[in-house]
Amino acid sequence: MSYLTLVQRDSTRLFIILAAGSLITMTGGVVTPILPQVIEELDFDRALAGNLVSIHALTIALFSPILGLVADKVSPTRVLVSSLLLYGIFGTAGALISNFWGLLATRALLGVTSGGIAAGVVGLLGKRYDNQTRAQAIAYATATLTISGIIFPLVGGAIGSIHWRYAFLTYAIAFPLAILAIIAFPEMRYEGKQVEQGVSAELIQFLWKRSTMELLLLVATTAAIMYSVVIYAPLYLQQTLGLGTAQNGILLATRALGAAFISAFGSQSKRLSPEGAIALGFGLMGLTLFTIPLLKNFFLLLISALVFGVGFGLVLPNLYSRLSNLSPSKVRSSVLAVGIGTSFLGQFLSPVFFGPILAEIGLIGVFNTASVCALLAGFFLLYRMPR
Repeated sequence: MSYLTLVQRDSTRLFIILAAGSLITMTGGVVTPILPQVIEELDFDRALAGNLVSIHALTIALFSPILGLVADKVSPTRVLVSSLLLYGIFGTAGALISNFWGLLATRALLGVTSGGIAAGVVGLLGKRYDNQTRAQAIAYATATLTISGIIFPLVGGAIGSIHWRYAFLTYAIAFPLAILAIIAFPEMRYEGKQVEQGVSAELIQFLWKRSTMELLLLVATTAAIMYSVVIYAPLYLQQTLGLGTAQNGILLATRALGAAFISAFGSQSKRLSPEGAIALGFGLMGLTLFTIPLLKNFFLLLISALVFGVGFGLVLPNLYSRLSNLSPSKVRSSVLAVGIGTSFLGQFLSPVFFGPILAEIGLIGVFNTASVCALLAGFFLLYRMPR
């Protein structure tokens, strides 16, 4: 069955699945551009405030596997619908909260529900489609997440420019999606299956290999570096150049655009080995991080953001591809799931690591440290490349 046939026969249900999945990206996307306004109006500590846009990454990493098991037992639709309803509640609650710890708690719970959405979406894709069409549907889901990564920062920046609290109201889109999911998948509400007990010894053996741990460490490092820019660049550019939420949203979207373009058309270049592409990507990320404090022109900042996105788009897909190629076929899906969880963990740890640097050295110190981390990762890949 061709992809065109897949869309024609199942367009409504596929749209609902993809729209629900895009909310995972929305979790952090709409809030990041308004972080400077939240910090300023509510007088939050800058070092702590970065956790507001990263705490969901930790809870997604922790709860996605657990809720995936629940989805297998009680049906993906029930997990998806419940998660969508709670997503809308916890997301919009941010518009009413002014206390830091209360806002942090709702952001953490929003991450839990995002993990449930991820489990429900993956479960539906697995149950709805056969081997051939499933790969096509998952590929389209990946493209949708990339596009939503561009759109949601723009939406958050535009709405937040009116008032930062209004950005939280966009999470209410989960409510109609929950209703549509109930209508579209009535036959799958109670379809579950028994989950195999225990953990694969082959998976544990593979994860404990030195090469695997190195790749997972690089995945976490990549996510932490990317999130350092997402969190701290808007703060720096607001302070030094007076950029507003809309302009910061454009910069965030430009990075995503660069990553999306190179991931789609150039990340698997035949001229470079996967290790060489990763090393080049880390080099581009490191060099552009150094330029953030040096550039005062918005157009030049856009170019730098685009190049940074290209570097990120070279690194992460090739790291996942390397993990996939090295892993045994029986545990390949589990290995990639661990890789995705590691990426979210890296996002969460980003402000934990860079927050003290911000407090001691300042924002320029954060960018320089992140740059050094990226360059060292690139040199490590060059050293490890086979001669």
